[in-house]
Amino acid sequence: MTRLAAFQRVVSQYADIADFLVVYIEEAHPSDGWVSSDAPYQIPTHRCLEDRLRAAQLMLTEMPGSNVVVDNMDNSSNAAYGAYFERLYIVRDARVVYQGGRGPEGYRISELRNWLEQYRNDLVNSQTAVLHV
Repeated sequence: MTRLAAFQRVVSQYADIADFLVVYIEEAHPSDGWVSSDAPYQIPTHRCLEDRLRAAQLMLTEMPGSNVVVDNMDNSSNAAYGAYFERLYIVRDARVVYQGGRGPEGYRISELRNWLEQYRNDLVNSQTAVLHV
């Protein structure tokens, strides 16, 4: 199973307890730079926000129904989260509670799934009945 397919599976499995957001950052393997031989698309280095938005549209075709936003041209999200090339995070109550390793080597969808499963179990076990009298 590809990383993308595994991520989409997690999104569908945990949509009841989590909102998912994909942040498209600068292109890791631009066609006019460090080219990857197995890249499904030929995307040149983004020179303006419109270039990045066009590239993000391709991501949407691969991830229909996903929430995708783009980083600004200063790459502030990328810098703040150290996301280059890809990284998984869980943010809860404005605080990072899970930070995955840097991809592609440190990209561990199983860790994300384990965290979400534990969170789901905690939610189920902590539910209490509220009586209105």
